[in-house]
Amino acid sequence: MSISGIMQIHQNFIIILVSFGIVLSGLIYLNNNQCSCNQQITEQNVMEPKWKRKTFGLRSLPGLLYNQPSALVGRTDVASVSSWSAPIIWEGTFDSTLIDSIYKQQNLTIATTVFALGKYTRFVKDFLESAEQHYFVGFRVHYYLFTDQQESIPEVKMGENRSLTVLKVQSLNRWQDISMSRMEKLEKLIENELASEADYIFCLDIDAKFYGRWGAETLGRLVGVIHPWFFDAPRNQFTYERRPGSQAYIPAGEGDYYYAGAAFGGSLEDVYHLTKTCREQLNIDAANSIEAVWQEESHLNKYFLLNKPSKLLSPEYMWRDISASAAQIKTIRFSNVAKNYAEVRPNP
Repeated sequence: MSISGIMQIHQNFIIILVSFGIVLSGLIYLNNNQCSCNQQITEQNVMEPKWKRKTFGLRSLPGLLYNQPSALVGRTDVASVSSWSAPIIWEGTFDSTLIDSIYKQQNLTIATTVFALGKYTRFVKDFLESAEQHYFVGFRVHYYLFTDQQESIPEVKMGENRSLTVLKVQSLNRWQDISMSRMEKLEKLIENELASEADYIFCLDIDAKFYGRWGAETLGRLVGVIHPWFFDAPRNQFTYERRPGSQAYIPAGEGDYYYAGAAFGGSLEDVYHLTKTCREQLNIDAANSIEAVWQEESHLNKYFLLNKPSKLLSPEYMWRDISASAAQIKTIRFSNVAKNYAEVRPNP
């Protein structure tokens, strides 16, 4: 074979090799692209609700006048920070003028849930009327009231940017079942309606009344309220669930604070994870014929032990009785209403 023939064969081989490389590269690209698409589809199938995300710094308005903060002077009779550096909110630990100015710029919506089943509808009027006077005044608030007696819910005049939605739920024969069902209903409400509508949520008891300011100082990623009966007690007196068979079990010698089930909140995303986890743990207990000693409050305390709140509210935000006093409580903001439990509850 002549030299020209050999060179021609060599050129043809190179052309074939290059063409094969182009085709192979194309096949690899298509395969990777298909895998990427399949991965995106899979991720979309398990995607959580789309949260209404807002990212703001703590921006103060120019020219705003407020008291100078001090690094030396403050409350000395109470702790104002937890061992994991979460602030504990007491009277005298924040400036309402400054903090309202910061958060009102953010155009926030605060969702607020309450449950009023059976005779508990009698507490709705005082709760809402006192909330309109003291609760996130000047902010957009949307109340969601779960009840089995829609016809018994009184009309209460709402202020500007304030609204009430009444949601029908099934009647239950045990107050314990009412308590345990709340987590599932809150989870579904957040997932189906609130995820893209609100910025924060607070879940409160209806048999309570506001007596003082509850405002932007309470906002945080995950917020727990220190229980008014245990804020000055050692952990061995906390009424945690002590049976190892329960998902709410907390062993002796463990625990931070005892948190009230009557008030908790935070961002929509964080409270969604809280309610979802507690609902799942409650279901596991039910399948094993276990009911935690204080129902969802026991599971809430277990959740907060493993998932530390980013902010804690002092018992000022969930006091035991307006007529009760304690040296550390300088003001009562939200308090249980005195009542005969045997008369208002459907069972002992």
